Order: sequence, then structure tokens, then C-alpha cells
Amino acid sequence: MGEQNNVKRSVKLLNKGKKGVLRMIFGRFGIVLLLLLLQIVVLIGLFFKFRYLAYNYVALTGIFYFIMIIVLINSRHDDSSKITWLIIMLLMPIFGAFLYIFTTHDIGHRVLKRRVSEILEATHYSIKQDKNVIKEVESKCPELSDLSYYVNRTGCFPVFSSTDVEYFPLGDCMFERMLEELENAKEFIFLEYFIIDEGFMWGEILDILERKAKEGVDIRVMYDGTCEFALLPSKYPRLLKERGINCKVFAPITPFLSTHYNYRDHRKIMVIDGVTAFNGGINLADEYINKITRFGHWKDAGVMLKGDAVKSFTLMFLQMWHIDEKLSDLSPYIDKSFTLDLYMPENKGFVMPYGDCPLDSDNVGESVYMDILNRAHDYVYIMTPYLILDGEMAKTLMFAAQRSIDVRIIMPHKFDHFVAQTLAKTHYKPLIDAGVKIYEYSEGFVHSKVFLCDDKKAVVGTINLDYRSLYHHFECATYIQDMPCIDNIKDDFMKTFEKCEKVTYETIKKEKWYIKIVGNIMKFIAPLI
Repeated sequence: MGEQNNVKRSVKLLNKGKKGVLRMIFGRFGIVLLLLLLQIVVLIGLFFKFRYLAYNYVALTGIFYFIMIIVLINSRHDDSSKITWLIIMLLMPIFGAFLYIFTTHDIGHRVLKRRVSEILEATHYSIKQDKNVIKEVESKCPELSDLSYYVNRTGCFPVFSSTDVEYFPLGDCMFERMLEELENAKEFIFLEYFIIDEGFMWGEILDILERKAKEGVDIRVMYDGTCEFALLPSKYPRLLKERGINCKVFAPITPFLSTHYNYRDHRKIMVIDGVTAFNGGINLADEYINKITRFGHWKDAGVMLKGDAVKSFTLMFLQMWHIDEKLSDLSPYIDKSFTLDLYMPENKGFVMPYGDCPLDSDNVGESVYMDILNRAHDYVYIMTPYLILDGEMAKTLMFAAQRSIDVRIIMPHKFDHFVAQTLAKTHYKPLIDAGVKIYEYSEGFVHSKVFLCDDKKAVVGTINLDYRSLYHHFECATYIQDMPCIDNIKDDFMKTFEKCEKVTYETIKKEKWYIKIVGNIMKFIAPLI
């Protein structure tokens, strides 16, 4: 009865609408399609009206295409993106260039870029690295010390030791702990999620948030602008405000002025009183806790942090919260965790929460993954829902396997996107040729984003192995070194392997013909998907 009441109350609060085709019309796909059709119309019109100038047009187009080749070759794009743009400009020489300028110069996001850069610079030293901790890191695991110096180029991401980490192999388990911790909130609750959707999960959380708001707890909720496209009405922040909950939408979609997939806030962060934080792949929607079934059993993962490392997630949230307002004093929310001495694991390892911002030239998420692969001695186990790789990541995976590292990747058996499925399968044979082992989760969909290496280190967070996560999204993750929860993560992998079917040359051969064709066709525009 309680579940039904929460669902009904949440449904009554919302009024869903905008779905489906709006994503195409206002997204990058719609812009590409519009420009392609426009170029075809213009070319046909010019051909009939100025047939005698056809040779001039061909010559002019050739010169223009040559100039764009020079521009692309000297750009900082990865090789896969360069090939994609060359093909687009070959098909649409003039309008392809317009699309390139529109996309790379982020006409619709210039204000956002400038503001984010200002905030990151202003808060870069908000959390001081404990000198004793970094000395211990340098002596015990110098590879983490090296990595921390790199990660801190783009933000404030210290390494911590006074933190306990609990791993959750399913969203169902993590949700139960979320509710327990929310009930204990005394000062503030910060929620930042890519997806919030009406239903049982959000209804239960919302019920607690409303009660805590009445108790005087500072409640702040932020979700990505794509939710307004498909899940929540534009008036939703006002509806929550009426219930004492501060709510913001990150980067609402502006039709045709912003590319749909650029600079989305894909992070999942819950911070409670600066003492507890949750991170992982689990959004606030019913499929993530298997209350509804969309693609079979939903396999997800996350972590709960208690202790000093929580302040990194507190800072990440507050940075995003202040994008559209003046930066206030953050110390009351951050410095309080320095005084905590409650969580001192007996087997002291290290924790480094970190974020990845798409507005700089450092691909932190991809670089951390590649660092793990390049430093591995025995094995690297990976769970990811998507496998849309650039050339560098594909080579790194293959190189690790070729030097006798046991590289295993767990993928979904049932995918949530057809194009993502076809693109992932284009990578199967080259990876298997190199010795990478690929498994598909027989019971349904894997949404976990987990790396595990050598019984020593792991990453659990929001970062997928696709272009969106590695290049276009705001992301975050928890790097874990020599913590007790590493054993639980490995146990989860071993149990999940038992529920998977291994991909072989024979299964690849039996793959449906249209999946192979679509995958090969779509691969040339994969960086734009």
C-alpha cells in the first residue's frame, strides 16, 4: 500500500509529455539531417539554374575541402573523430563545414563553458591534500601518486585514507542504504543525477526529502536538462520549491542552439551532511532497482563513502550548483569533513573521487582507464553497457591482452539502444583477435561502470566506454586502492561471469546480418552519436 501511495503521489506531482521524436528533432541528429537535406536541395537548385558554372563549383568545392582537411589534421581531435568529419565534409562540403564550426565552437554553450571554467579555477584549491597521506601513497603505491598528479590538473581531487567504502553489486541493494542514510540527515542533502523519473524509487526518496525539508534540512536537487525532454515537466523545480526543496536543471536543451549530447551532466552524486556520499551508475528511476523491467534484469553497481573523501563529492556538487549564481563560501559544507575521525578502516587503503569535465583538453576518464590497463600485471575486469571505442582505447585494450594480461569485458545481452548494440559488436572480433575476452550478461542489461585490476585497484562511477562519457559529458567516479571492498568487487565479477555467455568467433558468425551492416555503416559517425 505504501508503495502504491508513493507512486500515485509522485505521478500526481508530474505531468510527463515531451518524448521520443523531440530528441531527434532538437538533437545533433536532427541538425545533421537538416543540413544534409538542405545541401541536396541547394545543389539540385544550383545545378538547374547554373549548369554552366558546374566546373567552377567543383573546383571551388575541391579547394574548400582541401582547406578543411588541413584544419582537421591540425586539430586536437582523436583520429576517429577526424575520419568522421572528413567523411561528413566529403558528403556535405559546405554545410558539413558549418556543422563542424557549430559543433566544435559550441555556439549554444559558450556561456556555460566560460562559467564552468571560472568556477573550477576559483575552487581548484578548496580541498588541501593531506601531506601525510600523499607521502604514504608515494611509498606504498607510487603509481597512484603519479595518477593523482595528473588528475589534479583539471580539478581538486586529493587522495584520502580516512574513508570507508562499501560496494553495492545491484541498485536494489544500494537503494535500501540510500533510504537509511537519508533518514539520518541532519544538516543537508545534495542530489545530482542524470535521470530522475517518477515512480516508486523517486517517490520513496521524495517522501523523505519533503519530511527533512520540514525539519530544516537544506535540500538541493539537480538533474540534467535531458530530463525535461522525456521525463519531467519544465515547471518541476517550482513544484519542488513549493515543498521546501531547492531544485535546478543543468543546461536545459535549447532547440537547434545546443547539440543534444554535448556537455550533459551524466554524474550521479548523493551527499548527506558531508559524512556520506553515494556514487555509481544508478539513476533515480525504477528500472535501476528492478522495480520495472525494461531490458531483462538490470545489473548496476555503486559505492557508498563515509569519511574524508566525501568532501570531494560535496565540492563537485557545489561547483555545478553555482553555475548560474554567484559563488558563495563553500567551506561550511566542505571543511566540516576534515574534523571527522569516525571512519578509520583497519586495512587502510586509499580513495580518490574525481570528475571529468568536457570543457578542457584532458580526457581524465579515459586516461584513468588506460592507466589501469597499462599498469596491470595480472588482470583487468571491466563492466560497461557500451563499447563505442576510439582508436586509442581500442589499442590500449588490445595491447594489454597482447602482453598476457587477462582482460575481460562484461557487456549486456539485451541492449537499451539498437545503434549502441551494433557499434559495440563491430569491436568484438578485433578485440578477441588480440586476446580480450568478451562476455554478455545473459539475464539482461548491464549498466555498471566498473574497472577492477590485480586485486588492488578499482574504479566505480558513471564513466562508460563510449564517446559521450569519454568526451562529451560531465562525469565522476571513485578510484579505490587497497581497500577491503576490493574483495567484494571481485566477488561480484566472478558471480556475474557465471551468468554470462562468452562471445566467440562462432557467436560472432551467427550474428544477425542487419546488425553487422548497420554497425559498419554507423561506425564512421560514431564520434557524433
